Amino acid sequence: MNTSQSLCVPSTAACEIARLSRDSRFDGVFFTAVLSTRIYCRPVCPARAPKAENVVYYPSAAAAQADGFRPCLRCRPELAPGNPFWQQGEHLVSRGLKLINEGFLADHSLEQLAQRLHVSARQVRRLFVQHVGAPPMAVHATQRLLFAKQLLTETDLSITEVALASGFGSLRRFNAAFAEANHAPPSAFRRSPKARADKALVLRLGYRPPYDFPALLGFLQTRALPGIEQVDTHSYQRVFDTGAAPGWLRVSAWPGEQHALQLELLNVPPSQMLGIVTRVRRMFDLDADPLAIARTLSASPALAPVIERYPGLRLPGGWDGFEVAVRAVLGQQVSVAAARTLASRIVQRFGVPIESPCAAPLDRLFPGPAQLVDADLGQMGITQARIDTIKGIARALIEGRVDFAVEQPLSDFIERWVQLPGIGDWTAHYIAMRVLKHPDAFPAADLILRREANPQGAPLTTKALLSLAESWRPWRAYSVMYLWRAATDSAAARKR
Repeated sequence: MNTSQSLCVPSTAACEIARLSRDSRFDGVFFTAVLSTRIYCRPVCPARAPKAENVVYYPSAAAAQADGFRPCLRCRPELAPGNPFWQQGEHLVSRGLKLINEGFLADHSLEQLAQRLHVSARQVRRLFVQHVGAPPMAVHATQRLLFAKQLLTETDLSITEVALASGFGSLRRFNAAFAEANHAPPSAFRRSPKARADKALVLRLGYRPPYDFPALLGFLQTRALPGIEQVDTHSYQRVFDTGAAPGWLRVSAWPGEQHALQLELLNVPPSQMLGIVTRVRRMFDLDADPLAIARTLSASPALAPVIERYPGLRLPGGWDGFEVAVRAVLGQQVSVAAARTLASRIVQRFGVPIESPCAAPLDRLFPGPAQLVDADLGQMGITQARIDTIKGIARALIEGRVDFAVEQPLSDFIERWVQLPGIGDWTAHYIAMRVLKHPDAFPAADLILRREANPQGAPLTTKALLSLAESWRPWRAYSVMYLWRAATDSAAARKR
């Protein structure tokens, strides 16, 4: 494949340098296929580097697989983080990939994907082939097969369960597709991981360094809801609804520092595993490119010092859209601690009681829109205006007037949400940051942002901050995290 035809692959010279140096910053940005062995690898592959004349570069694993290459057993392409190119902007391919990652094509056709994107199926296919190197259905198939390979390697799930977890309704079709892609049957990839007493599955989730995991945990810890979440300096735990028994997850650093997090899962039906893993990757921002973000934001005098002090800050996501929206409303013009207290009261009164699936004291599920739309939220310290806003959000979600569809453009999302009573730009952008994980969401009215953007003078006006932040696009949401971190530093310095 001619790499110059794809917008998301570096130049051949840059790929060569990254491959030969095994530069982890390019992991997932491109894949290296070797003509002599018909194997494709990550740029960090520990195997002996092949000669340049035997190498072809691809923008995605799906593109390499579509040309008949099989995944490397040493570097395991299934562990590569997602291509960060598609995080920026709102290109149609980016929006389509978000839907595919959410599992849209597991239950829908290419035509339905195109309808969701408001273009023709032919146009979607053409753009995917041009930029990703493979059509949408091939991207979806590769995602499923690589996830199956990871489950076969890292868990003791049966092959039937692996087939179901990777989206195959038929074991025969799974065996055939897997054997074609890997030149070996699923049974050849079976491993025997050490059994755990709690029967939790353990998966490795890769990222591109640097990654400030302690800072992300710190952000989540100050907002953790008792009964639903438990966060300490080492890990994040929560319970969630699977439709059957409550599920549990724990995210921590992978032992041995291998540019990966460790995900532990309990009580998760196989059919939901890929969706859960995708949600965790989004929540912990594992597909971000920290160096690309830093290159843009470091040009700002207001941001450069804190970026230098804290490389690899990520954008913490939220597990559930409605939960984040309710907490955003409760957090309007009050401290994080006060908002957490109010949210905890809602959880204790209206949360769904469950039997904890783990040793941690996690025994509640956050109430959904149906539970809160007519709930009596009085006598809880919440103002009537915010009660009305929370109920308005619940009703709008039930009626379909707003949603958390990941593929929607930021402007569309903001336009619809600010039409709800009590929802202004700050709240809508905050929800877009935490739920859509939109990298350019920017709650410019935030007082802390306006103050930290001009630390030696009076806080900027919202209009002045928006003007200043134009040069921070498309990473304005990350600038929020850095400015909030700068504010934390300033508060700590004042206490000293």
